[in-house]
Amino acid sequence: MRHQVKTIKLGRSQAHRDALLANQVVSLIEHSRITTTLAKAKAVRPLAEKMVTLGKKKTLHARRNALATLRHNEIAVKRLFDEVAPRAATRQGGYTRIVKLGMRKSDAAPMAFIEWVDGPVAEVAEVK
Repeated sequence: MRHQVKTIKLGRSQAHRDALLANQVVSLIEHSRITTTLAKAKAVRPLAEKMVTLGKKKTLHARRNALATLRHNEIAVKRLFDEVAPRAATRQGGYTRIVKLGMRKSDAAPMAFIEWVDGPVAEVAEVK
């Protein structure tokens, strides 16, 4: 039985998994929405929400912790603290949303979007 087993291993070693999740969070911060497999999206969500919580603290210690987690990507950390965290200032949690997209054609892996709940809204052109 899998009682209290929280780590989603994704078929990778710990170092590979940590690098993958950090890169996914950096991409999420930069692009506000990423398309990935459902399992990876579910694994990225806790780390992304922890980064927003650090961004809301606005202390030097929080900034350094975010830099360490996000592999010293200073551009992503600056955007996290200046743009993403202030948008979520009134929220107590639940900063991300996962939207299921269906199966990938090549290997039938379940795909999903992960995006910020308070993120910029993409404009859709209406067809008349």
